[in-house]
Amino acid sequence: MLNIHNLSVSFQGEYLFEGITFMLSPGNRVGLVGKNGAGKSTLLKIISGEQEYDEGAIATDKEISIGFLKQDIDFTKGRTVLEESYEAFTEIKKLEKQLEEINTQLATRTDYESESYNQLMIDLNEVQHQYEIHGGYNYQGETERILQGLGFQREDFGKVTETFSGGWRMRIELAKLLLQNNDILLLDEPTNHLDIESILWLEDFLKNYAGAVVVVSHDKMFLDNVTNRTIEISLGKIYDYPKPYTKYLVLRKELREQQLASQKNQQKQIEQTEKLIEKFRAKASKATMAQSLIKKLDKIDRIEVDEDDNAVMNLRFPISVTPGKVVITAENASKSYGDKKVLSNVDLLIERDSKTAFVGQNGQGKSTLAKMIVGDIPFDGKIDLGHNVQIGYFAQNQADYLDGTKTVEDTMIDAADEKTRPRVRDILGSFLFRGEEVDKYVRVLSGGERNRLALAKLLLQPFNVLVMDEPTNHLDIKSKNVLKEALQNFQGTLILVSHDRDFLQGLTNKVYEFKDHKLKEYLGDIDYFLEQRNLENLREAEKKTKVVSEEKATASSGKQSYEDQKKLKSLQNKLSKTEAHISKLEKEIKEIDVELQVNYEETIAKPEFFDKYQAKKDKLNALMEDWENVTESLEKFQL
Repeated sequence: MLNIHNLSVSFQGEYLFEGITFMLSPGNRVGLVGKNGAGKSTLLKIISGEQEYDEGAIATDKEISIGFLKQDIDFTKGRTVLEESYEAFTEIKKLEKQLEEINTQLATRTDYESESYNQLMIDLNEVQHQYEIHGGYNYQGETERILQGLGFQREDFGKVTETFSGGWRMRIELAKLLLQNNDILLLDEPTNHLDIESILWLEDFLKNYAGAVVVVSHDKMFLDNVTNRTIEISLGKIYDYPKPYTKYLVLRKELREQQLASQKNQQKQIEQTEKLIEKFRAKASKATMAQSLIKKLDKIDRIEVDEDDNAVMNLRFPISVTPGKVVITAENASKSYGDKKVLSNVDLLIERDSKTAFVGQNGQGKSTLAKMIVGDIPFDGKIDLGHNVQIGYFAQNQADYLDGTKTVEDTMIDAADEKTRPRVRDILGSFLFRGEEVDKYVRVLSGGERNRLALAKLLLQPFNVLVMDEPTNHLDIKSKNVLKEALQNFQGTLILVSHDRDFLQGLTNKVYEFKDHKLKEYLGDIDYFLEQRNLENLREAEKKTKVVSEEKATASSGKQSYEDQKKLKSLQNKLSKTEAHISKLEKEIKEIDVELQVNYEETIAKPEFFDKYQAKKDKLNALMEDWENVTESLEKFQL
């Protein structure tokens, strides 16, 4: 189908990859992996014909069609979702236009006996036949099926594309590709903007795809479920294995161990031969033998082992100042977009140094609550930040806010203040932007590189509470691991929105599940949450729930349900009041502590100072016990 032979591409005088060779055949579903900047997206662009290459050859079968899902897309304004999706059917649209022209002529002409009129009837027959062959009578239904599979509702079909976010426009582009029945599909991070339902649907679609698929993804589960072959780009070379990602890692490790062992044995033989040559050279009688050994040594095919590409981010999140015990409280927080309710009367408590995960199906309000906490969007209700709280925020589309006309270094310098400006180069180096790479324009960076730059910008401002919304999008697997380690070592408070179980494992100690406009708290890590929900993986939790039957809904709306609601509300109100008292007392005690430090003698001279001071501490301890009891009651009640 497609044959790549000795392909080489250079960038700024250095080879991105050199002399790579592989073949694509029908049924191949290739996972293209490698660190950010290794050349994965470049290789896809070359295969699609969008980018030139320096050396080598690409041979394809005749009339082969290639579909390419890029990170950057551009739509014609004014088209609806359906109209834009129909652009996938160029041949069908052309035939439709011909049919319209022929039918218009047939309707207006009256020379029924003429030869030209008869020719029109023949043409009509032929065009209709071609229209049927190309699926003209089925394409509209197929379009709707695929759009719905990718998460669009029927009411979305008539909306113009510019009213949708970049992620949803990416879905439209993906739908067009899937509708075209291309021989080869090239997909660059197709899951970044998909919810779990759409990911599962896409997995099933690709498993049954008759052509070849090459996919760049940092989602290990997606790669394992979809691919049957893995090609890694590393240090300018490729490693090709007929296995999905996880099995490839095992084979790659085994191969490297074998190569190292063979190289070691060969090196011993070479050293022994070199010693003999030196020994025989000294004797005239042995000179011929020495020459023979030299020739033998020259003929040895030296075993080379590629060094592992271990260049990864060096990431550490510094803590600014220590905040109060309670960093974030929410009381009756709600958010709606027009008639669409996202969150309703949400209560939330985030304590200092806690690491919290927000999980659940897309559209349930995870990102919305994150934006409410950082003050990005207006909302109803109340969200309070604790004493000395400084928030760092990484949005889901953070990389989109970067200015493409600036260089990497200028982006950082413009965002830095007087304290952090001298450290810009060091921070960039930690994020793998070294040497001439800092002079690159942002618009030429890969998705992963832009995400790394956005993370680097985050370190220019002090914070003690970090809110991150899908930070692993576009990051290669090694960088994801580095980020995870940095977050594990982060001494502040973490709130993390993610659907990546591998990333969340061992990272958080509390989970909030978003469902039906509400939050449910689980006091444990992601594995504890899945155990409590009796689920095998996070994907199952994110699947859409089935609508409850009318009988069940009626049964649950009786007297008992009302009493339960009253009890729940009472407990929630008590919890909120207790937390408010705790926060107030902590503030008062801290102020006294500051007074003691500044003017100890004058402070302790006040009448009954120590009694009052101790009374406040005792009251605080009692309130903390009350808080624990109320929280425990709420947990039992909600189970």
